[in-house]
Amino acid sequence: MEIKTAIDQAITVLKSGGVILYPTDTVWGLGCDATNAQAVEKIYKIKQRADNKSLITLVDGEDMLCRYIREIPQIALQLLDVADQPLTIIYPGAIGLAKNVVAEDNTAAIRIPHHEFCSQLIYKFRKPIVSTSANISGEKAPAFYLDIAKEIISAVDWVADPVFEADSTGKPSSIIKLGLGGEVEVIRK
Repeated sequence: MEIKTAIDQAITVLKSGGVILYPTDTVWGLGCDATNAQAVEKIYKIKQRADNKSLITLVDGEDMLCRYIREIPQIALQLLDVADQPLTIIYPGAIGLAKNVVAEDNTAAIRIPHHEFCSQLIYKFRKPIVSTSANISGEKAPAFYLDIAKEIISAVDWVADPVFEADSTGKPSSIIKLGLGGEVEVIRK
């Protein structure tokens, strides 16, 4: 399947509040419109995960990031410039995202993926997309399509062609939490 056709199909599902299964710059993810609380709820059900745990969201660049974070700490831009591996940053002051994507302290975990399929999908969708590992909560994250449990595949509304996983690392991203005062906390290396 060509990438344009796949992206068009995925966007139709995202706009209708559905859940997609897709490769990211890291591992395979369950995705939905990160501004649609009902769609996010479907992901929690598929993962059998408590909804008090926030989810990672993907944006296509700094411009989109600025629309969903009230004030971006200066150090974040420096980290994004030097990161040579996928990096998720937890930002204070989330705005415009579904409440069940945001943590209790009003922070949001956001990554800008460097992955052709993901980047084009988010750019064309024009909204952030949830990206949580495509597994039942507590089980190992699927590095590649062949690692995904059949129950996950059958629970989603659309599945990307595994050919698009070529740019994936197969490893979860590093996660850093930032504060407005320059505080930096490493959550996952």
